Amino acid sequence: MSRTRIGYAPGVWDLFHIGHLNILREARRHCDRLVVGVTSDGLTRRLKGRAPVIPLSERLEIVRSVRHVDDAVVEEEDDKYARWREIGFHVVFKGDDWRGTAKWEELERRFGQVGVEVVYFPYTMHTSSTLLRGALELVVPDELAPREDALAPRGDALAPQE
Repeated sequence: MSRTRIGYAPGVWDLFHIGHLNILREARRHCDRLVVGVTSDGLTRRLKGRAPVIPLSERLEIVRSVRHVDDAVVEEEDDKYARWREIGFHVVFKGDDWRGTAKWEELERRFGQVGVEVVYFPYTMHTSSTLLRGALELVVPDELAPREDALAPRGDALAPQE
């Protein structure tokens, strides 16, 4: 009997676009079961210095609705090795913009010691969440600016102007 090859694709998955879809489609071709890690708003804020545009609950729903995805889990901590111990995946997928970074070189080494393969997929140069966010900031800069309290009232923005 052959074992089920489990794949894991961690990411923020903000402003879901064709590059995200391509990664998930290709990842599914390399495994029997695909689990996707969706970074929490707090972890994204800690790692990137700003919250995602799309809240976690919506990003989870979007990712879970992609036919290539078997399950999606919330990533609260940036510890892929600990996540491997929980899920037991055989291969981890990432965009190739992460290839050669100190973080992923270390993960390649650690995963290699336990037989986990690291597979990189081509980064979509013409579409990325960073580019989309930049375009949105040109249109609605105040709405996307980092705030201390995401639930803070926005003042009298809807009050009639004199």
